[in-house]
Amino acid sequence: MAVQHPAESSTIVDVLEKILDKGVVIAGDITVGIADVELLTIKIRLIVASVDKAKEIGMDWWENDPYLSSKASEGNRTLEEENKELMERIRLLEENVGSK
Repeated sequence: MAVQHPAESSTIVDVLEKILDKGVVIAGDITVGIADVELLTIKIRLIVASVDKAKEIGMDWWENDPYLSSKASEGNRTLEEENKELMERIRLLEENVGSK
């Protein structure tokens, strides 16, 4: 006979809902050194939040990453086109200055 624990499952769901709604930040630093000489420092930052909460606090890096968003790759193409146009304008300006 299986024992059910409905209170535990609802508690876990409630905790998870609060974490995703409010967000949780876990931060820590690890420093490795010998004789008071710091050799290595590792900074660890972990944020657990819903996508909506992350956007609300200004974290939307996944929207600008071309590997994760097709919109970001479209933006990169626009930048490439703008860069080509600017390079052409520079070339024409340099030709004009050189011919005088």
